[in-house]
Amino acid sequence: MQRFLFPHEFEERLRAQRGHDWQTFSAVHAEPSPVSIRLNPEKTKDQSALFKQQLVQNIQAVPWTKHGLYLSERPSFTLDPAFHAGGYYVQEASSMLLEQAILQNLNSSEGIRALDLCAAPGGKSTHLLSLLSTGSLLVSNEVIRSRATVLAENITKWGHANVVVTNNDPEDFQKLKGFFDLVVVDAPCSGEGLFRKDAEAMKEWSVDNANLCAMRQQRIVHDVWPSLKENGILIYCTCTYNPEENNKNIERFAQELNAEVLPLKIDANWGVQTLDYGYQCFPDKVKGEGFYIAVLQKKEVQTSARIRGGKTVFTKPPSAALRYAPWLNGNEIKLTQFREFLLAIPAEQEEAIAFVCANMKTVSAGTTMGTFKHEKLIPDHALAMSTLLNKENFPHVEVSYEEAIAYLRKDVFWQEGLTKGFSLIQYEDFTIGWANVLDNRLNNLYPAEWRIRMAGN
Repeated sequence: MQRFLFPHEFEERLRAQRGHDWQTFSAVHAEPSPVSIRLNPEKTKDQSALFKQQLVQNIQAVPWTKHGLYLSERPSFTLDPAFHAGGYYVQEASSMLLEQAILQNLNSSEGIRALDLCAAPGGKSTHLLSLLSTGSLLVSNEVIRSRATVLAENITKWGHANVVVTNNDPEDFQKLKGFFDLVVVDAPCSGEGLFRKDAEAMKEWSVDNANLCAMRQQRIVHDVWPSLKENGILIYCTCTYNPEENNKNIERFAQELNAEVLPLKIDANWGVQTLDYGYQCFPDKVKGEGFYIAVLQKKEVQTSARIRGGKTVFTKPPSAALRYAPWLNGNEIKLTQFREFLLAIPAEQEEAIAFVCANMKTVSAGTTMGTFKHEKLIPDHALAMSTLLNKENFPHVEVSYEEAIAYLRKDVFWQEGLTKGFSLIQYEDFTIGWANVLDNRLNNLYPAEWRIRMAGN
């Protein structure tokens, strides 16, 4: 790689950080970035072997996560129905180290309350949903409204009901004092670890911007800290190498917030570098991009907000809603109503979800089953995506690859002999949405704002 491609100040610092390894670090930026995905275990467990075979050949496992895979080439994800069905998430491999921080510091079989503070577009939130028990609650937050909409779309595709998507500033979570067992802060950063993937990140880099990022990160962590309960865990990560944004920030947090930095057991074969206060991925040492992660435990006493008996945005659904309970599998789901929407939420987290929605700007909560029209429920796309959907209650329209792409483009197609009414569109055991079958036509109910604009192969 040509030397001039790196900003001068950046190169000087990285030469000092890496020493004799600078040349290998520099050279790897001339190579293509690895392609990696993370499977949705709730949607791929029955057909995973066939699914992997169809996606791409020569798949390798990402060693620090159970469901992560490296692909030997980058397929057209836009033209893969399994991608739109939430069968997998395209995620950078280094960031999947989050799994180790969770499994080594929390009992994932217990019901916990978690916050993904800077969550868009959804990689870590979908990962958390696969790691935490169904009795847990995840609040997935994004401060920028347009990005929160993208986040909600990816959460919907993943298909879990135990999640609320919010659109709030970090300081807003001080209304939820002592509420969370786990807070993940994937902090906005100078993006040095993305230079290989994103040339714009390098163009926007400057020493001043990196310093501003470090100060912004300090404000974010201090603002959200009161929402973490005593002995709760905060996982801090960035996609940069800058010590001011990484190690030095963690040292500040430990001192200023009376927090303990917790170690992780890192396999030496992974190539992850252990630092004084966290762990660093370099692209010449791991098969992935630049990434930093550290774990803090709150040691100070924290009062908790009272969640019972407060205001609620939910109302009791009409008695007609009971007839739709069999649309879902499982007995631990509560049906509630928000405006015209019928929602399915985990009964165990009903009060907590109501408390969050009453205090935060909510984009989505639980699984939207549908909207009522003359006491008849019109099923929502989120229901088709849900891992709780009882598919046996609905007719299926089995489609070819070409028909699946046509459906995802929101085109019109027709098959003979279909059953009238709401039907699930099925491709290779993946549900990709709803259609309403009428006498001589099929109404495509795929969300218009999600439709793909590429033609099929």
